[in-house]
Order: sequence, then C-alpha cells, then structure tokens
Amino acid sequence: MTHVDTPPTDSPAAIDAVPLRHPWRWFAAVVIVFLVGLFLYGAATNEAYRWSTYWEYLFNERVLKVGVANTLQLTVYSMVLAIALGVVLAVMRLSPNPVLKAVAWVYLWIFRGTPVYVQLVFWGLIPTIYQNVRLGVPFGPALFELDLQSLSIPFLLAILGLALNEAAYMAEIIRAGISSVPEGQAEASTALGMSWGMTMRRTVLPQAMRVIIPPTGNEVISMLKTTSLVTAVPFTLDLYGITSREIAARTFEPVPLLLVAATWYLVITSVLMVGQYYLERYFSRGASRKLTTKQLEALARAQTAGEAHP
Repeated sequence: MTHVDTPPTDSPAAIDAVPLRHPWRWFAAVVIVFLVGLFLYGAATNEAYRWSTYWEYLFNERVLKVGVANTLQLTVYSMVLAIALGVVLAVMRLSPNPVLKAVAWVYLWIFRGTPVYVQLVFWGLIPTIYQNVRLGVPFGPALFELDLQSLSIPFLLAILGLALNEAAYMAEIIRAGISSVPEGQAEASTALGMSWGMTMRRTVLPQAMRVIIPPTGNEVISMLKTTSLVTAVPFTLDLYGITSREIAARTFEPVPLLLVAATWYLVITSVLMVGQYYLERYFSRGASRKLTTKQLEALARAQTAGEAHP
C-alpha cells in the first residue's frame, strides 16, 4: 500500500490586508483644486490681463523670429563657450601646478562672487572704458588698432558676459564629475597602455557624465532664463527685450506681453527638460541595479538552459 501525503489542515488563513485610509489627502487635494480653480477664474475674468492682446502677440512674427531666435542663440553660444572654458578651468583646478590652481581659483572667486547683472553692465561699458585697442611694440609703433566705439557689438558682449560667468559654475560641475570617478579606473586604463587622452575619453569622462549631465542640464535652463538680463549690456533684441521693452512700451500693456514672454520661456524650458531626461537616461546605463525586460528574459533563458543540461 502506498502512502499518500495529505496537506496539513491547520494551515494559516490568508491575511486580509486592509489599506490605511488617508482622508486628509483627499481633503488637501480638494482644497488645492478649489484654490487653483478660483485663481484661474479670477485670471480669466480680470481685465488687467488683456487676454486679447496676449493672443494677438503670442505668435507675433517679431516675437518668434527675433526674440525667441536671439534668446536661443544667446543660450547655445554662451553654453558652448562656458563648457569649453569650464573644462579648461576644471583641469587647472585639478592640476598639481600651484600657479594654475591659483589662477583658476581667483577666476571662480570673482565670477561666482559678483552678480551676473553687474558683470553684464560692466561688459556693456567695455567700449567706453577701452575706446581704442592697440597692439604693438611697447613705446613704439602700433601693429593693430581697433576702435571699439565704432563697432556695434552688444550681441557679442552679451555672449561673452554670459559665458564667462557660466564658465565658473561649469568648472566646478566638471571638476566634481571627474573627481567622482575612482582613481583606480584611470590607473587600470594606464596599465592597459592607454594614453592620458584616451583614458579621459574612454574611461573617466563616460563615468563622470553621470554626475555632470544633471547639473549641466539645469545650468542650460538657468542660462535660458538669464538671457533676460542682457538688457544690461544693453542688448534688447532677446525675447524679454522684444516683448516687455519694445512692444509693451508701444502698446502700454506690459502685463499681457510679460505673459507672452513667460509662455515662450516655459515652452523652451519644457523642451530642454525632455532632452535632459533622455541624456540622463543614456549616460546612466549600467548604473542602476534594476534589470531591464531583455536582461530578465536572457537570465531566464540561461537558467532554463542550465537546468536542462546539468
């Protein structure tokens, strides 16, 4: 007679888990929705907003082709120069040469310690401070001479002022990213025969980008908004200058034009935030311990094959 094992009858009953109730969350949500609704209703019915003027100038050709275009150019050109100079300053900060470290530290101290608006005002006064730029033999003939007051360079001065200020912050971001990579990574690359440049390009920088990309994306968004300060140079053909200075001064309706500028700043910022998200996800590959669907499928196939062929 075969013996059949019967399951025990005294097995524990299933636990009937009851989730905790959070009535205050619903109350807070209702209050917030109510307040937001009140604000939207008040804004829609308030004549001071001049919504008709807002819709009239939201897609205005001068706002888009001049204001938005110049703002994007200021952002891109300034960030490219700031990143390039930031890399140089970060290398100087990490250099064992005390002179290079001191020069980089003084640069960071000056540009991080003074307001960007004050710096832009100063750059706007450069043609007045240095009316003529002369290069040549000391106490001798001039080989090159340039009259700055005869040039119309507010756009270039705005780019220069924004880039030099931003480079101080990018230098610290890049330095922090490089310092976050363990020294053993560079030592192992050197042991494999890689040069310093190849080690930085293939080993250090790809790992440092995980630390560099998020704050750099934030700096790009911050730079976009900082371009509204270039009126201090003065350069008034950016988005803020076109809407709030030029058009608002003509129509005497600053509120709707400020809303137009804010709308386009939000649109561009949203696009930049999407790009930042995908960049962060690209450079964070391999950093997360969570397996993807393909990795789980490959692991299951490997385990099944191992059980089939002991």
